[in-house]
Amino acid sequence: MNTKIRCQWVPSDPLYIDYHDIEWGVPVHDDKKLFEFLILEGAQAGLSWLTVLKKRDNYKKAFDNFDAKKIVKYGKNKTRELLSNKGIIRNRLKIAATIQNAKAFLAIQKEFGSFDAYIWQFVGGKPKKNFQKSIKKIPAKTPESEAMSKDLLKRGFKFVGPIICYAFMQAVGMVNDHIMECFRYNKI
Repeated sequence: MNTKIRCQWVPSDPLYIDYHDIEWGVPVHDDKKLFEFLILEGAQAGLSWLTVLKKRDNYKKAFDNFDAKKIVKYGKNKTRELLSNKGIIRNRLKIAATIQNAKAFLAIQKEFGSFDAYIWQFVGGKPKKNFQKSIKKIPAKTPESEAMSKDLLKRGFKFVGPIICYAFMQAVGMVNDHIMECFRYNKI
Protein backbone atom coordinates (compact mmCIF):
# COMPACT_ATOMS: atom_id res chain seq x y z
CA MET A 1 0.00 0.00 0.00
CA ASN A 2 1.28 3.46 -0.93
CA THR A 3 1.10 5.69 2.13
CA LYS A 4 2.96 8.69 0.73
CA ILE A 5 1.16 11.96 1.23
CA ARG A 6 1.11 13.98 -1.98
CA CYS A 7 -0.20 17.37 -3.00
CA GLN A 8 -3.99 17.27 -3.26
CA TRP A 9 -3.98 18.16 -6.97
CA VAL A 10 -2.30 14.91 -8.02
CA PRO A 11 -4.84 12.55 -9.63
CA SER A 12 -4.44 8.78 -9.36
CA ASP A 13 -3.01 8.49 -12.89
CA PRO A 14 0.44 6.80 -12.72
CA LEU A 15 1.90 9.22 -15.29
CA TYR A 16 0.82 12.19 -13.18
CA ILE A 17 2.06 10.55 -9.96
CA ASP A 18 5.50 9.97 -11.50
CA TYR A 19 5.61 13.56 -12.75
CA HIS A 20 4.77 14.88 -9.27
CA ASP A 21 7.08 12.48 -7.43
CA ILE A 22 10.13 12.85 -9.67
CA GLU A 23 10.01 16.07 -11.65
CA TRP A 24 7.59 18.76 -10.48
CA GLY A 25 9.28 21.42 -8.41
CA VAL A 26 12.84 20.17 -8.87
CA PRO A 27 15.11 23.11 -9.83
CA VAL A 28 16.02 22.97 -13.52
CA HIS A 29 19.06 24.81 -14.87
CA ASP A 30 19.43 23.10 -18.25
CA ASP A 31 18.46 25.47 -21.07
CA LYS A 32 16.92 22.79 -23.29
CA LYS A 33 14.81 21.45 -20.41
CA LEU A 34 13.71 24.99 -19.47
CA PHE A 35 12.69 25.59 -23.09
CA GLU A 36 10.78 22.30 -23.13
CA PHE A 37 8.80 23.24 -20.02
CA LEU A 38 8.06 26.73 -21.37
CA ILE A 39 6.70 25.24 -24.60
CA LEU A 40 4.68 22.54 -22.82
CA GLU A 41 3.18 25.01 -20.35
CA GLY A 42 2.08 27.18 -23.27
CA ALA A 43 0.67 24.14 -25.08
CA GLN A 44 -1.37 23.33 -21.98
CA ALA A 45 -3.26 26.64 -22.06
CA GLY A 46 -6.95 25.80 -21.87
CA LEU A 47 -6.28 22.09 -21.41
CA SER A 48 -5.33 19.75 -18.58
CA TRP A 49 -1.69 19.07 -17.72
CA LEU A 50 -2.44 15.35 -17.99
CA THR A 51 -3.28 15.89 -21.67
CA VAL A 52 0.16 17.42 -22.18
CA LEU A 53 1.93 14.72 -20.15
CA LYS A 54 0.35 12.04 -22.33
CA LYS A 55 1.59 13.83 -25.46
CA ARG A 56 5.01 14.82 -24.10
CA ASP A 57 7.01 12.11 -25.87
CA ASN A 58 5.24 12.95 -29.12
CA TYR A 59 6.16 16.61 -28.61
CA LYS A 60 9.82 15.68 -28.17
CA LYS A 61 9.77 13.77 -31.47
CA ALA A 62 7.71 16.34 -33.36
CA PHE A 63 9.79 19.32 -32.19
CA ASP A 64 13.27 17.81 -32.61
CA ASN A 65 13.71 17.17 -28.89
CA PHE A 66 13.05 20.88 -28.25
CA ASP A 67 16.17 21.95 -30.12
CA ALA A 68 15.50 25.68 -30.58
CA LYS A 69 18.14 25.96 -33.34
CA LYS A 70 16.20 23.45 -35.43
CA ILE A 71 12.77 24.81 -34.54
CA VAL A 72 13.58 28.34 -35.75
CA LYS A 73 14.11 26.88 -39.24
CA TYR A 74 10.61 25.40 -39.45
CA GLY A 75 8.70 26.64 -42.45
CA LYS A 76 5.28 26.09 -43.99
CA ASN A 77 5.86 22.40 -44.78
CA LYS A 78 6.91 21.58 -41.23
CA THR A 79 3.99 23.60 -39.85
CA ARG A 80 1.58 21.59 -42.07
CA GLU A 81 3.20 18.38 -40.83
CA LEU A 82 2.77 19.47 -37.21
CA LEU A 83 -0.86 20.45 -37.78
CA SER A 84 -1.57 16.92 -39.02
CA ASN A 85 0.32 15.21 -36.17
CA LYS A 86 -2.30 13.57 -33.94
CA GLY A 87 0.31 13.01 -31.25
CA ILE A 88 0.49 16.70 -30.31
CA ILE A 89 -1.97 19.50 -29.66
CA ARG A 90 -2.78 20.64 -33.18
CA ASN A 91 -3.39 24.29 -32.59
CA ARG A 92 -2.03 26.62 -35.27
CA LEU A 93 -1.40 29.47 -32.81
CA LYS A 94 0.45 27.23 -30.35
CA ILE A 95 2.62 25.75 -33.08
CA ALA A 96 3.44 29.22 -34.43
CA ALA A 97 4.19 30.32 -30.86
CA THR A 98 6.67 27.47 -30.45
CA ILE A 99 8.58 28.63 -33.52
CA GLN A 100 8.48 32.27 -32.39
CA ASN A 101 9.48 31.30 -28.86
CA ALA A 102 12.50 29.39 -30.20
CA LYS A 103 13.67 32.63 -31.89
CA ALA A 104 13.17 34.65 -28.72
CA PHE A 105 14.83 31.92 -26.63
CA LEU A 106 17.95 31.98 -28.81
CA ALA A 107 18.08 35.79 -28.58
CA ILE A 108 18.00 35.56 -24.77
CA GLN A 109 20.76 32.94 -24.80
CA LYS A 110 22.87 35.28 -26.91
CA GLU A 111 22.19 38.27 -24.66
CA PHE A 112 22.53 36.57 -21.25
CA GLY A 113 24.85 33.65 -22.06
CA SER A 114 22.09 31.18 -21.15
CA PHE A 115 18.34 31.10 -20.76
CA ASP A 116 18.96 29.79 -17.24
CA ALA A 117 20.81 32.98 -16.24
CA TYR A 118 17.95 35.07 -17.60
CA ILE A 119 14.95 33.17 -16.25
CA TRP A 120 16.20 32.52 -12.72
CA GLN A 121 16.72 36.26 -12.14
CA PHE A 122 12.97 36.52 -11.51
CA VAL A 123 13.43 34.66 -8.20
CA GLY A 124 16.85 36.07 -7.34
CA GLY A 125 18.70 33.02 -8.62
CA LYS A 126 17.39 30.55 -6.03
CA PRO A 127 14.12 28.69 -5.44
CA LYS A 128 11.45 30.40 -3.40
CA LYS A 129 10.07 28.00 -0.78
CA ASN A 130 6.43 28.56 0.01
CA PHE A 131 4.69 27.28 3.13
CA GLN A 132 1.24 26.20 1.98
CA LYS A 133 -0.89 23.73 3.91
CA SER A 134 -3.56 23.51 1.21
CA ILE A 135 -3.68 23.87 -2.55
CA LYS A 136 -6.42 26.45 -2.00
CA LYS A 137 -3.73 28.83 -0.72
CA ILE A 138 -1.44 28.43 -3.76
CA PRO A 139 -1.81 31.46 -6.03
CA ALA A 140 -2.40 31.21 -9.77
CA LYS A 141 0.09 34.03 -10.36
CA THR A 142 2.49 36.16 -8.36
CA PRO A 143 4.29 39.48 -8.83
CA GLU A 144 7.31 37.46 -10.01
CA SER A 145 5.30 35.59 -12.64
CA GLU A 146 3.72 38.86 -13.76
CA ALA A 147 7.18 40.44 -14.15
CA MET A 148 8.42 37.37 -16.02
CA SER A 149 5.40 37.38 -18.32
CA LYS A 150 5.75 41.08 -19.07
CA ASP A 151 9.43 40.73 -19.92
CA LEU A 152 8.97 37.57 -22.00
CA LEU A 153 6.16 39.21 -23.98
CA LYS A 154 8.34 42.29 -24.55
CA ARG A 155 11.02 39.96 -25.94
CA GLY A 156 8.59 38.38 -28.42
CA PHE A 157 7.42 35.26 -26.60
CA LYS A 158 3.84 33.99 -27.03
CA PHE A 159 1.60 31.99 -24.65
CA VAL A 160 3.48 33.29 -21.63
CA GLY A 161 0.83 35.03 -19.55
CA PRO A 162 1.37 35.37 -15.79
CA ILE A 163 -0.58 32.19 -14.96
CA ILE A 164 1.38 30.13 -17.51
CA CYS A 165 4.59 31.67 -16.17
CA TYR A 166 3.69 30.72 -12.62
CA ALA A 167 2.93 27.14 -13.66
CA PHE A 168 6.32 27.12 -15.41
CA MET A 169 8.01 28.47 -12.27
CA GLN A 170 6.40 25.69 -10.21
CA ALA A 171 7.35 22.99 -12.71
CA VAL A 172 11.03 23.98 -12.98
CA GLY A 173 11.50 24.50 -9.25
CA MET A 174 11.75 28.27 -9.19
CA VAL A 175 9.13 28.01 -6.46
CA ASN A 176 8.43 25.07 -4.18
CA ASP A 177 4.65 24.86 -4.06
CA HIS A 178 4.40 21.33 -2.76
CA ILE A 179 2.07 21.51 0.23
CA MET A 180 3.92 21.19 3.51
CA GLU A 181 2.60 17.71 4.30
CA CYS A 182 3.60 16.36 0.85
CA PHE A 183 6.52 13.93 1.04
CA ARG A 184 8.32 15.96 -1.67
CA TYR A 185 8.15 19.29 0.19
CA ASN A 186 11.34 18.89 2.24
CA LYS A 187 13.16 16.87 -0.41
CA ILE A 188 13.34 19.81 -2.79
